[in-house]
Amino acid sequence: MATFAKPENALKRAEELITVGQKQEALQALHDLITSRRYRAWQKTLERIMFKYVELCVDMRRGRFAKDGLIQYRIVCQQVNINSLEEVIKYFMQLATERAELARNQAQALEEALDVEDLEADKRPEDLMLSYVSGEKGKDRSDRELVTPWFKFLWETYRTVLEILRNNSRLEALYAMTAHRAFQFCKQYKRTTEFRRLCEIIRNHLANLNKYRDQRDRPDLSAPESLQLYLDTRFEQLKVATELGLWQEAFRSIEDIYGLMCMVKKTPKASLMVVYYGKLTEIFWMSSNHLYHAYAWLKLFSLQKGFNKHLSQKDLQLIASSVVLAALSVPPYDQSYGASHLELENEKERSLRVANLIGFEVEPKAENRLALSRSSLLSELVSKGVMSCVTQEVKDLYHLLENEFLPLDLALKVQPVLTKISKLGGKLSSVSSVPEVQLSQYVPALEKLATLRLLQQVSQVYQTIQIDNISKMIPFFDFTVIEKISVDAVRRNFLAIKVDHMKGAVFFGKQSIEAEGLRDHLSLFAESLSKARTMIYPPAKKAAKLGDALSNLAEIVEKEHKRLLARKSIIEKRKEEQERLLLEMERVEESKRRELQKMTEDAEQKRIAVEYEQRRNQRILKEIEDRELEEAQAMLQEAEKRSKRKKKPVLEGEKMTKQVIMELALNEQLRERQEREKKLQKFAKTMDHLERAIREEAAPLIEAAYKHRFAEEAALHEREQQQEIELSRQRHAGDLEEKKRLGRMLENKRILEERVVSSREAEFNRLKRERQERISQIIQARKQEREARRKMIFFLRSEEERQKRLQEEEEARKREEAEIRKKEEAKRQAKLDEIAEKQRKRMLELEEKERREKEEILRRPTAVLPKPTAEPPTLGGRPTELGGTAPVPAAAATAPAAGKYVPRPMRAKVDAAAPVAPPPETDRWGGSGSKADDRPSWRDERKPTSFGSGSRTSWSGSRR
Repeated sequence: MATFAKPENALKRAEELITVGQKQEALQALHDLITSRRYRAWQKTLERIMFKYVELCVDMRRGRFAKDGLIQYRIVCQQVNINSLEEVIKYFMQLATERAELARNQAQALEEALDVEDLEADKRPEDLMLSYVSGEKGKDRSDRELVTPWFKFLWETYRTVLEILRNNSRLEALYAMTAHRAFQFCKQYKRTTEFRRLCEIIRNHLANLNKYRDQRDRPDLSAPESLQLYLDTRFEQLKVATELGLWQEAFRSIEDIYGLMCMVKKTPKASLMVVYYGKLTEIFWMSSNHLYHAYAWLKLFSLQKGFNKHLSQKDLQLIASSVVLAALSVPPYDQSYGASHLELENEKERSLRVANLIGFEVEPKAENRLALSRSSLLSELVSKGVMSCVTQEVKDLYHLLENEFLPLDLALKVQPVLTKISKLGGKLSSVSSVPEVQLSQYVPALEKLATLRLLQQVSQVYQTIQIDNISKMIPFFDFTVIEKISVDAVRRNFLAIKVDHMKGAVFFGKQSIEAEGLRDHLSLFAESLSKARTMIYPPAKKAAKLGDALSNLAEIVEKEHKRLLARKSIIEKRKEEQERLLLEMERVEESKRRELQKMTEDAEQKRIAVEYEQRRNQRILKEIEDRELEEAQAMLQEAEKRSKRKKKPVLEGEKMTKQVIMELALNEQLRERQEREKKLQKFAKTMDHLERAIREEAAPLIEAAYKHRFAEEAALHEREQQQEIELSRQRHAGDLEEKKRLGRMLENKRILEERVVSSREAEFNRLKRERQERISQIIQARKQEREARRKMIFFLRSEEERQKRLQEEEEARKREEAEIRKKEEAKRQAKLDEIAEKQRKRMLELEEKERREKEEILRRPTAVLPKPTAEPPTLGGRPTELGGTAPVPAAAATAPAAGKYVPRPMRAKVDAAAPVAPPPETDRWGGSGSKADDRPSWRDERKPTSFGSGSRTSWSGSRR
């Protein structure tokens, strides 16, 4: 570590090292001087040293050296000249910014060069491997090496400056300026990761400011200037967060602003609050939280109407319309329906938290689920007169959706109103926080609300409706979207709908038969039915006799017995159901008790953890205080050792507080500093007298030396002037001789010039002619090529048209042949049908003829049987019971009676049992005369059997 008697020597040494290219040694020399304890008194030389020091740090990108030097310089000039520290820091940031901009301008591809997720992260392993294996570096890698390090250094510069300036009341303006420049850096280069880190740094600085309230030079937030600076910083943070699209960080910025307002118990100016609520509307809209978005719009409307004197009527109308449409966009059902107890408590806390952020003071009740609701918002809009400021289209839409009952054409009436509303909006000239309002953003939510209202009204009128009818009534969405909306509404207990896609219908119902919408209708309907039944079926008169009254007594007793048995079974089932419900309730109560016990245990664990954290923080604070007390005592003792006074301050040990010891140490330091300053002033006065005496003695000697030097320089000037005149004359004479010598060659030079020009002109004309000929040949060749291509295209098109015409003719021919074949097939089919019809009629005639012949045969009398012989045959070969024989016809033993049907098996048995001579030759029906072959037998029945479509007929005979 080098030591210097004066700071000027260190600065001179550093400049010499920089001149020979040893910047690292120069930086180290200045760093040793700045961190040395010998130079604790501020002087102007230290400021120049700091300027040179920060130049070297920026040139070599040494952020750690810059931070250490600035911290030491802050200690030096904290109490003496704080403006010097401010100038050094501004110069430091200016240099870092200029170097970063210079590197950015030198790079050709900024987007690729800044493609880094985290500026504080080291190089990745793959980047190191690529740098080792690849010999030549590409342009992207060179850009990365050129631009990214400087932006890393600039980001580190902002962090260093913020860390040095934090919690210092004298540097609040510089702290705010640095934060704003850091925000602009993140915004300009889209550094989202660094922006989050920057917000966290500023948030921690404010937390430490509230935590350590006994610090010296601590900013006072109750002062208007300090509060305004802190609020401006947070509002700038909020704006940059919304422009970068970091909505979560924007919401945290909103919480920071609200916490700052609660800390100082003071509301900012209306212009800042307008920005506050304007950004809240954007944040809640991006998070799809329409209820809080509408409340933020209402607060923004109240502020603009109450404080903005330049607000035009058109802008006020647009803002009021946005408020009403935002309120209507809120879903009409309870979002927390069906949630658990813990979720409801969390939702209540979140609602209270957002209500505080928006600025609505609410009194949460135990029976209320939410502090903010859609119904209270709409009533507040009416009470505050917002509806009187909106456009006529918005009024009509509000009346249709909230007051009208149009179950069939609600959506059809809402659609043109929404079309008009979507065209409204534009830029606001008198509202700076909300530059533009577009009402079209609320159209999807309003279409969903109109769909819900229509389904709600239809469910009160219809029990079943076709899906096609619903799709026609709701022109906004397809039925798939309507089904999704209905499912969400059913889940929130807003509607009771069942969709049956197989039947293509929608069924509406209620959650219970005791629902409010059905209770009166069912009672009135029951009374009307009872009256109608009485009118149609009047009550019967009283029976006159007891027998008539008790005629159905057994039946009545049986019915009553069955009813009692059914009632008994119902009672048993109800008892079982009640027992099951009791068991279920006990199970639910047990689960609730366990959940409550678990919540109590979690709360106890949290309380123990909080107490442990508090004790740890208190212990850390006590250790810090003890360490500071020891340092103060050591400082005081060191000051006493350095002091030349014999009187020693009395240390009372534990009775003396930290503040007293710090004051004693500071007083001692101030006294020593004052003594040093007095010595320096006395020494400076002595040096002034000495310098004055030296200059008085040296003045005559300097005057004599000046006169002697003047005479010598005058003689020297005269001599040099004469020499210059003589040299000028000689040069002029030589130039004249050269001109005369070169003048003889002028004619030859002209002749040569004409010869060269003429030859070059001839060459140019030749080349020009050749070029024109070549161009004409190229033009002719291209014309021929175009002509050939045109002919080829014409030939191809003609061939395509011919092929197409032939194809069309072939298709027409095929169609004609198909039509001809179809006509011939139809004619042939007609002929076959006609032949089949003739055959069917002939068969009917034959069947009718056979039926008449059969009837005629049946009507004939039975044939006369022959007389019996001397020995009549017995029936079956056995005598009768009367002692004689029964006369049996001869034909009866061999064949059944005429006209009686005998099955085939029985017929075979009869033939086997009676092998007698055949009967006389008669027909099968017992008639005589003609043979069986002379008439057709009715047993051969011919039936037509159809194949296919009846075009062909085959005949098959079947014998019965």
